[in-house]
Amino acid sequence: MVYLWGLGTQNCSNIFAVLSHADPCMVVYPPCMSEADRFSLEALRTIHQKIDDDQDGEIEVEESKEFIIEDMKQQQTNKHSNLHREDQHITVEELWRGWKSSEVHNWTQDDVLRWLKEFVELPQYEKNFKDFKVNGNTLPRIAANEPSFLSGQLRVQDQRDKQKLNIKALDVVLFGPPTRPPHNYMKDLLLIVSVVMGIGGCWFAQAQNKASKIHVSRMIKDLESLQRAEQSLLDLQEQLERAQEEKRNVAEEKQNLEEKMRDEIMGAQEEAHRLHRLRQGAVSELSRLRFAEEELEMQLNKSCTRFLSTLQQWLQLTHEVEVQYYNVKRHGAELQLTTAKEEAERIKKKRSSVLGTLHVAHSSSLDQVDQKILEAKNALSEVTACLRERLHRWSQMERLCGFPIIRNPGLANLTAKLYTEPVALPLPRVLQPPFSCHSSIHGSIEDLLEDPTSPILPQMPDCRQAFHCELSC
Repeated sequence: MVYLWGLGTQNCSNIFAVLSHADPCMVVYPPCMSEADRFSLEALRTIHQKIDDDQDGEIEVEESKEFIIEDMKQQQTNKHSNLHREDQHITVEELWRGWKSSEVHNWTQDDVLRWLKEFVELPQYEKNFKDFKVNGNTLPRIAANEPSFLSGQLRVQDQRDKQKLNIKALDVVLFGPPTRPPHNYMKDLLLIVSVVMGIGGCWFAQAQNKASKIHVSRMIKDLESLQRAEQSLLDLQEQLERAQEEKRNVAEEKQNLEEKMRDEIMGAQEEAHRLHRLRQGAVSELSRLRFAEEELEMQLNKSCTRFLSTLQQWLQLTHEVEVQYYNVKRHGAELQLTTAKEEAERIKKKRSSVLGTLHVAHSSSLDQVDQKILEAKNALSEVTACLRERLHRWSQMERLCGFPIIRNPGLANLTAKLYTEPVALPLPRVLQPPFSCHSSIHGSIEDLLEDPTSPILPQMPDCRQAFHCELSC
């Protein structure tokens, strides 16, 4: 549309009439100012068709009430007054004007995220909304329940979540921002009391469990000591019975057997004392080994910490070096786009005269400009794909390692930390272009990835169509 201003009033009027029949955005007021407005208008047309049961192009009051009760599953039928007000028949253009002047249309990204968490109660999709930069102008697409938009771009796969998002979005798009329900302080008090009781019960159960374990361990030790004493008593009883039997059989050996028994008893006592000393030594050795194990574990943790810190710095340095090479490639693509723009400006200057227009129409310069624009588009697509792959790869590495890599103190600080002596890294230099095109002025390739509706790539084919349109006029 920028190139059509210099073609004359009559020619531009004819072109505007042709575009009005082909583009629905040109027949409404206010007209669509961006690609997001175009998507919003198409979504509002879809919503208008859903409510308009008789398909006469207008929404009546009865149709609004029926839609609220049956499709939105709400009993507040007085909501239709917010939509109709004094107009009993609403067309698509009136619905569009009402949407453009509504408060929800001007919602920022933070307002939409607050609505998603507090009123829709689906905070698990907050990251998806942030990645797509959903604002108030995007809500009609959710209200229209576009499958490709919800499943493909916002990555909402659960059908119940889709239905909930659809109903809540219809509510704010058609009837304005939601009202906050009164806060239930009694519910909060009951929740706090329940949490305190639960924590107290867990603490009491843990204390009882710990005490019971200590008591059971003591009982097991006492039982083992009792079993050893019982076994010793049984041995002594057997020996005493044998001695008594021998005493009955051989009277003359009585004294010898008694002395022998005394010696054996003394030996048993000495053995018991020796075993007791061995047990105390084993306990001391076990304590020493435990202390040594704790010291070894502390040293191992310190070594692991130093290793992970060094590994993080090297990975951050690798990431920064890769960013430098990527910037060279990105600036090369921007230079190609700048060259294509310069060629387009030259053709525009030639077209200012009649002979220049004929010369441009019969020369191959227009095809060359098309070729340069296509090459610039391919270069930007390649840079975009390279950036996506790099971001995905480093994000996976951050998730696996458990520490930040992309956010780092910078190449100079990392080089000073990792190299004890000054080292000149052979990094590529980024050549700054003399001037940049619209896409390089307002954002980098990273902004292109964050904003899927960025005008860098979609506007390239429109430039070639504008050249052909100028020549035909």
